[in-house]
Amino acid sequence: MGGRWRLLLAAAVLAAQAGRVHAVPTTFGTIIGNGVLCRDHTDNLYFYDYLVKFFKEPYKHEGGAFWFKTDGATLWGITIPEVMVSDDTSPYIFVGAVAEAPPEDLEKAIIAQVGHHYTRIDTSAYPVRESKPASRIVYFDTRSKIYCAKFKPMPPVQPPAVQMPPARPRAK
Repeated sequence: MGGRWRLLLAAAVLAAQAGRVHAVPTTFGTIIGNGVLCRDHTDNLYFYDYLVKFFKEPYKHEGGAFWFKTDGATLWGITIPEVMVSDDTSPYIFVGAVAEAPPEDLEKAIIAQVGHHYTRIDTSAYPVRESKPASRIVYFDTRSKIYCAKFKPMPPVQPPAVQMPPARPRAK
């Protein structure tokens, strides 16, 4: 009888693990947090691969970005339900996150935990906030988005090839 209970218990554990959402990796705050704060190199392929590895394929592709559901993720104590990474159609390389808090609360949480300050760069009713390394916080309905965007590096311009004049026949 003990063998049957062990088999049932093992089957129940496997079923629970199969249906379980992957746990948020312990590196999420370091990788994504530093990415959206512009504290690291911004490489959309790196972030895309990281997100696919831990959160599966993107659930949508729009606005020049791949969007990933990040159930259970937090940054600076604030829930982060989605992360987006630029595709190659955008003139920017970016990584961003949706925060379940208004920009004022997200900014306060970042200041409290990281010491990273933001400045309002416009005087609209919904001002954009920007930090020295160029990270931005913007309104996203009742929530906010935080992102780091950089221009794509352009390949170096090669000078035109030097053409040698045709060889002249030698005088005899």
